[in-house]
Amino acid sequence: MTEFSQRVEAISISGIREVFEAAGEDAINLGLGQPDFPTPEHARRAAVDAIEAGDADAYTSNRGTPELVDAIVEKHDRDNDLDVAPEGVIATSGGSEALHLALEAHVDPGEEVLFPDPGFVSYDALTRIAGGEPVGLPLREDLTLDPATVEENVTEDTAAFVVNSPANPTGAVQSPEDMREFARIADEHDVLCVSDEVYEHIVFDGEHRSPMEFAETDNVVVVSACSKTYSMTGWRLGWVAASERRAERMLRVHQYSQACASAPAQYAAEAALTGPQDVVDEMVAQFEERRDLVLDGLEDMGLDVPKPEGAFYAMPKVPDGWVDEVIDRGVVVVPGEAFGEHGEGYARISYATDAEQLREALDVMREATNALR
Repeated sequence: MTEFSQRVEAISISGIREVFEAAGEDAINLGLGQPDFPTPEHARRAAVDAIEAGDADAYTSNRGTPELVDAIVEKHDRDNDLDVAPEGVIATSGGSEALHLALEAHVDPGEEVLFPDPGFVSYDALTRIAGGEPVGLPLREDLTLDPATVEENVTEDTAAFVVNSPANPTGAVQSPEDMREFARIADEHDVLCVSDEVYEHIVFDGEHRSPMEFAETDNVVVVSACSKTYSMTGWRLGWVAASERRAERMLRVHQYSQACASAPAQYAAEAALTGPQDVVDEMVAQFEERRDLVLDGLEDMGLDVPKPEGAFYAMPKVPDGWVDEVIDRGVVVVPGEAFGEHGEGYARISYATDAEQLREALDVMREATNALR
């Protein structure tokens, strides 16, 4: 009798989804990592135009349309001062598929993948799906990943390590010095660095730098997407940027599992990347205002919260029972342990919702905090 693969049995439904299922219909949802802004009109229009012209009816190249690939190459030159060849780009079905390709193409069964803990839930699960061994690494007090911790944990069995800045779930931004060190580790230890840069434009303090710009070898693969920058989570359009030889191996996985990213989404992404960027600046400015509102509220409650410098998450330390108290009172937050064992004692709060709802949610959190004292 056919049962299930060990790879699938080793993973479970995300703890984030479990929280959603338990929440009431009228709950204020601060658990969702999704901007509440509309997709830019020029991106929507490009997809509509392509559909109406019949340009989106057929498969595109496995890599993506030539125009989108060129737009991604130009984006990395413009924003990151990186010289990425078109042959090093693959348009994917969101950043999630991009991560999947990077790990499937580089991890053999039993090999280790190091990643931040607490960290994005997919790092552990996609490592297991690739047959690898996940190794979560504890973070500094400010919730950034210390390069020294990565280097201490690299072994002969390590295939890759993941860097995520700005980070989900913490909102932490790695310093340029950290990124330089991550590149050095990848070079000197001949181990792959997967740099998850999906939130790269949502930075309030400091600056985003990619380890790829510091690397002397091709041991860095960048994962990015339109999802957060352009509020296009539903369009499912991301990409990998890498050397040609690494991209060719990832393309082998992509062509059989996906063939190509959605054609309408590719036209929308091309327009988003090449069109006016002021919509991004406006969105980031609002996220920063919301960040400050949430930080002030949490600190006023007496909670200890490392200041998030990017993305749209805060991760305060919370007393036992706090998450349940908040959820029971109608506000959805995610327990820190959903993001790894070192997340225990924290909660992730997304402020990708409007200020009025955030104020209501903070009132509820204040009540829950007082009830536990």
